[in-house]
Amino acid sequence: MKTYLKFLSLIFVKSFFYVVGIMLSLIFILNTLSELEFFKDIDIGIDFTLFLSFLNSPSMIFEMFPFIFLISTQLFFIKLFDNNELEIFKYSGLKNSNILIFLSIISLIIGVLIIMIFYNFSANFKNFYLEKKSQYTSDGKYLAVVTKNGLWIKDEIDEKIYIINSAEIKNNNLINNFITVFSRDYEVIENIQSKQIDIKEKKWIIYDATIYNTNESNFLDILEIKTNFDYKRIQTLYSNLSSLNIFQLFELRNNYNKLNYSLTDVNLQLIKIFAYPLYMALITIFTALIMFKIRRQDSTTFKISIGLFISVIIYYINNFFLVMGSTERISLIFAVFTPLIVLGMVNSIMIYKINEK
Repeated sequence: MKTYLKFLSLIFVKSFFYVVGIMLSLIFILNTLSELEFFKDIDIGIDFTLFLSFLNSPSMIFEMFPFIFLISTQLFFIKLFDNNELEIFKYSGLKNSNILIFLSIISLIIGVLIIMIFYNFSANFKNFYLEKKSQYTSDGKYLAVVTKNGLWIKDEIDEKIYIINSAEIKNNNLINNFITVFSRDYEVIENIQSKQIDIKEKKWIIYDATIYNTNESNFLDILEIKTNFDYKRIQTLYSNLSSLNIFQLFELRNNYNKLNYSLTDVNLQLIKIFAYPLYMALITIFTALIMFKIRRQDSTTFKISIGLFISVIIYYINNFFLVMGSTERISLIFAVFTPLIVLGMVNSIMIYKINEK
């Protein structure tokens, strides 16, 4: 039995890395074309675009792992069918259920390794990618970062640079704020202190503002400043969660909590990551059950087409529930685990129909 399982492990791992290699190559080529298009009007060498593509590819491949597990499982069975090895195993006492248990365990192990090693690796690369590319975009002028010291915003308006630090976000307001206004040469023009800023629109309303100049200070009940930010813009600039590794996500969650900011997005990301191994195992089992059903079909193309068609359906169902969760229409646990529970139930029904001969 151990010899058979070792042999099956080798076939599955080879199939898995074969598919990963193909997908990674395709993504790298597409990324390179995208970067070349982005830098077409900028004097940048091809080596830099290739470097950016290299940095961005791992985070994109992470999102494709459900498809990778599905195709890997198909190739695994196609290899067994072509050489009639599955029949040999059955005559030797290895049942379909043994193969399913083996596939579920190995996919769980690979899934755990993916979230513990590959995800952190890809997130760090993504962060470095965004940092490098921001040097050639306007995003470098407009930044929003959450730290343990609160929310920090950098903005540029009318030849002035604004650095805003806020202790808390409450509804559409920044609470306990300190604003430093610089010239283009980073000379301090003035400082503004305020307990509340309404950021619903891109014209901020600063309440109870104390303005500190070089030699004097002034108090205004209401001060309005034009900015490039509103509440939604602030969200998008510091919510690129795919560029944060697991440890940074937990740190960001703590900082969000201190800021009284919505934890929905970061909680959804964390739950989704930790549910990934289970998702991969269920996808693998489902694909295996499909392959058992169509094993007498001669066409390899037919087998792969069936799997891809089903995987697209599963992908969109999963995304639908994630969107529902991110918009808080359903609970995050329900959003992440409902597709998995449904997939698990389908797997259970199909397992009963396997003909063990």
